[in-house]
Amino acid sequence: MLKRKLSPVFRWLFWVLLVQFILINISAAFYADKLSRVYPADEIPSATSSNNIFTKTWRLFTGPRQFKSVIADYPSFAFDTVLLKTDKGIYIEGWYSQTDSVSKGTVLLFHGVTLNKGRVLTEAAEFRFLGYNVLLIDFRAHGNSGSKTTTIGVREAEEVKLAYDYAAQKGKKNIYIWGSSMGAVAVARALANYELKPAGIILEMPFASLQSHLRARARALGFQGLPEKPFGFLVTCWMGWENGFNGLKHSTVSYAKKINVPVLLQYGMRDTYVRQEETNNVFAAIASSNKKLVGFETAAHESLLQNNQLKWETEVKQFLLTNSR
Repeated sequence: MLKRKLSPVFRWLFWVLLVQFILINISAAFYADKLSRVYPADEIPSATSSNNIFTKTWRLFTGPRQFKSVIADYPSFAFDTVLLKTDKGIYIEGWYSQTDSVSKGTVLLFHGVTLNKGRVLTEAAEFRFLGYNVLLIDFRAHGNSGSKTTTIGVREAEEVKLAYDYAAQKGKKNIYIWGSSMGAVAVARALANYELKPAGIILEMPFASLQSHLRARARALGFQGLPEKPFGFLVTCWMGWENGFNGLKHSTVSYAKKINVPVLLQYGMRDTYVRQEETNNVFAAIASSNKKLVGFETAAHESLLQNNQLKWETEVKQFLLTNSR
């Protein structure tokens, strides 16, 4: 008798869990699609857009859209606009500028997700002041580059290689690469996949993996604790499936194991987006024996140069001079 009563309960529970599983995966697929796209800035909803309970619920279920940031800042120094082209025919825009002094080398600069090359002009100006030519790149789907799809560092590694090849073809031998957040991850992946041999790389605030990055996105959306882990896992899987790569293998820790050039890894000690444990794991994995880890005590996920200019200049200058070819 008891078994007969429990049987319908178990069937009901099974169907409830199955429906929830399907809905969670549909939501994860929507989120993955949204996080893979960078929408034009002119599509940003106005303040008067519908904000009723149904609209809010739908946005929560399908995820927020991310919009391309408009280039608002341009170099105060002389520069040339450079156009590179990926294997798939995507045009990549960059700014190349020679230092006013005798060149000590060239630094390639790569920005974070949804940003653009105009947002790293402060760092570029500092490198020029130190005597280095600079090449600032807009990743695909960012700034003035083509495409509407971002893979958060996977295919963006090709842009790093294109910039490196451009500098090398101009006869530049003392090439350094600087990247922030997604830019740092793309740099690490490029060195692992294309076996680039720059004089050194400066990585700032790289996330440990696509999963950890998406968990941070979940925390930013208010999904604290347990929800962030399945969210990170499912959206990682769906983002990879939708874009033709294995999202679970997009790992800066794995890329770091193949890096054998000098590395300066810098991070913000108040960064809640890329936690210190992630940074420690990336640093420990770097194969090169010539590596240094520097923490900025008051910095969050932001420009470390603008947070503490003196410390940034001191560490970067020492790194460049020590590893100059």
